[in-house]
Amino acid sequence: MPTAREALLDATVSALSARPWSAVRMVDVASAAGVSRQTLYNEFGSKEGLARALVRREADVYLRGVDRVLAERAVPADRLVALAEWTVRSARTSALIRALLTGCWSERLPAPRAHRTLGAHSPVPAQRRADAGVPGPSELVATVRDRSLAALEKELPAVEPVELARCCETVVRLALSYVVAPDAGAPGAHAGGGQAAQVRAVLARTPMRPVP
Repeated sequence: MPTAREALLDATVSALSARPWSAVRMVDVASAAGVSRQTLYNEFGSKEGLARALVRREADVYLRGVDRVLAERAVPADRLVALAEWTVRSARTSALIRALLTGCWSERLPAPRAHRTLGAHSPVPAQRRADAGVPGPSELVATVRDRSLAALEKELPAVEPVELARCCETVVRLALSYVVAPDAGAPGAHAGGGQAAQVRAVLARTPMRPVP
């Protein structure tokens, strides 16, 4: 059974599917989640706090998926293909993840604002983390690159870490190109077609120099 906090965040996602963020009312979110408005304010502090928590949760969902797909495959190339597929699929199914990855926030979405001074005062640990801010696109790319490198470097000990890190980042940025400009000939097509072939082509041509 979801906690009150998760129920409130889920209710917010549902509200956003029907109206822009500016029209989402705290009282309606609380009612849809089956809790009091005071509970909502106790958890998030304000509508801005709710926005930060929602965006932080989406960032965490994406990054947990990154860790999962990197652990599911045995072959390094397959792991990076799965990473590209997960990135594109996540952006297609979540407007918030798409905005996090691209930095393009529409007026319908709760674009996060910096709030690094008050977060330490929140009585809710999860909210303190949300108030500390959410990663921007460049930070997300770096995080995914570093997690990919950590997942692969033990299996490729002969490859120069700098080269492997560059390869991992190239794959992430290639996936982002499909987020920004999907296949023209396959709108809404199954994720994993074009980008999977492109990732494998890049990996086949990427020079990974052995460690001396």
